[in-house]
Formats: sequence, structure tokens, C-alpha cells
Amino acid sequence: MDQPMIAVQGLEKSYGAHHVLRGVDLTVRHGEIYALLGQNGAGKTTAVNILTTLVRPDAGTARIGGADVTTDAGRVRELIALTGQYAAVDEFQTGAENLVMMADLAHLPRRTVRTRAAELLERFDLTAAAGRRVGTYSGGMRRRLDLAISLVADPALLVLDEPTTGLDPASRSQLWEVVRGLAADGTTVLLTTQYLEEADRLADTIAVLHDGRVAARGTASELKSLVAGDHVRVAFEDRASLAAATDLAAGLGMVSTTTDDKDLSLSAPSADPVRTIRDLLAAADTHRLAVSGVSVVKPTLDDVFLALTSKETAR
Repeated sequence: MDQPMIAVQGLEKSYGAHHVLRGVDLTVRHGEIYALLGQNGAGKTTAVNILTTLVRPDAGTARIGGADVTTDAGRVRELIALTGQYAAVDEFQTGAENLVMMADLAHLPRRTVRTRAAELLERFDLTAAAGRRVGTYSGGMRRRLDLAISLVADPALLVLDEPTTGLDPASRSQLWEVVRGLAADGTTVLLTTQYLEEADRLADTIAVLHDGRVAARGTASELKSLVAGDHVRVAFEDRASLAAATDLAAGLGMVSTTTDDKDLSLSAPSADPVRTIRDLLAAADTHRLAVSGVSVVKPTLDDVFLALTSKETAR
């Protein structure tokens, strides 16, 4: 069987008395988009720093393409490219000049430098802006250029540490399309993110980090299956109806939550949504509550994330 692109076993890292990683195991296949999902302080960036040879682990092993990150760091660096949370580009150079400079630093043959730069500018939809100073680029354009720079040397593994931080929704969606295209072409992508939608939309496999450990891993569908049952959601026309319905739900033995001020609805987990809807609507009708809508909502990654990272489930 082919060795994985990333193989991590028992990874540990502490800073003084603060344990950041507490025995992390990861296996990432070639050509896979793998997401590390977690809150600030969960250990995502520390794991990335170890995998990219920037930090040495205290214990455990980590291999990239079969090369050990501590004993064969030079080989690891040949295989990877890292894009951090903020675009690392030279604002005083043009887009083309940034790419040519990085190609030179990567020691690409002189005859191929400008060809490679032109290919990447086209791939990331930056050809029209190639001659403009990067200081005039939008945030989305800078991020795409940053990705293009990372791919100058055609790495086997692209590590993206919270790549859409600070981007607007349109730029974020555009970047997602770029990442999907890279994986389709065979590049392995390791992605760290706090955005649940990003992990849901992009990743083949998701590992949820919490308190320095992998709390769960699997596909988005597999993780969602960890949260039992659906949620019944009943929306009301006024706050008084919502307040009364919350009391009624408690009287029916339901554990319900209400939404923020902009959305007057009640949500309750249910193993039998049809019965739950019937009971809630019957109670609402008896008490003449103003119902505006009813729906059944499948568990989301938000539900999984909250369940896994709550104080009750923290280890």
C-alpha cells in the first residue's frame, strides 16, 4: 500500500506548563483535502509549524512523503509549500515580478521562470493584473497571488493556515474553487480553519482538534452522524409567542433553544420529528400562539463542533 502524504503519530508539544498538543495522530492521503478544525488555541497552528519544520515536537513522529520532519527537514521543505493567515507578497512589485522573484529563489531554470509565472498568473485569474503593483490589489487578489507563489516550485503538499481570514464571502468562495482545482490536479492540501462552512465545503476528511487532541475525525457526513437526531424548528411572529412556546416545550419534556433577536424561532432535537411537530403545533394552537413556519433541520458541523468542544465533552 502506498505510504500516506502525511503520517503523524503521538505528536506532543508544550510551552512551559502549557500543553498545546497532547498526542495527535493524523493520516493524510495523496491528493486529499484534509481540514484541521478547531477554536483558537486548539493546537492547529502548532501542528502546522511542526509539519513544516518550523517547530520541533517534544514527542511523537511526523513524516511528509516518508521524510521525517526532524531528521530529514531538508527533504520535507522540498515537498511542501506553506501559505499563512496573511498574504506574504511584496506590495511594491507587480504580480509578475513577485512570481519571477520566487521562481528565482526556488532555483528554477532561467528558461522556465517566465513561462511558469505566466502559467500561474493565468491559473489564478491574475493575467490582466500582472503588470500592476500588488499594493493596488484587492484582498482576494493578494490571497490568490500568495497561493500562486506557493505553487511556483510545484509542491506535493500545500499547507494552508486559515487561508480565508479577512476575506469577503465572494473572495472566500473564489478561493475555495481554486483549492478544489489544486486537489483535482493531484496536490495534497492540509487546511486549518475556524470556519465550519469552509471545512464542510472543501474537505474530504476533517479532524476536530480540541484541547490539543483529535476529538473526532471523518468526512463531514460521518461527523454530522455523531449528533443524534434531527432538529425541529418552529418560527413565531412575535416575542411573546416565542417565550410561551419555550415554556410549553419544557412542559413537554423537550430541551429547546431559542435564536437571537433577529430570528424568533425555537429549535429542539428530536428522534421523531413528525411527532415533535405535531405536539408543538397542538400546544401552540391551544394557547393561540402565532406560528409563522415549521422546518426539520439536519445536524450541521456547527452542532458537531459545539458538542465536541463543550465543557461536558472536553477531556
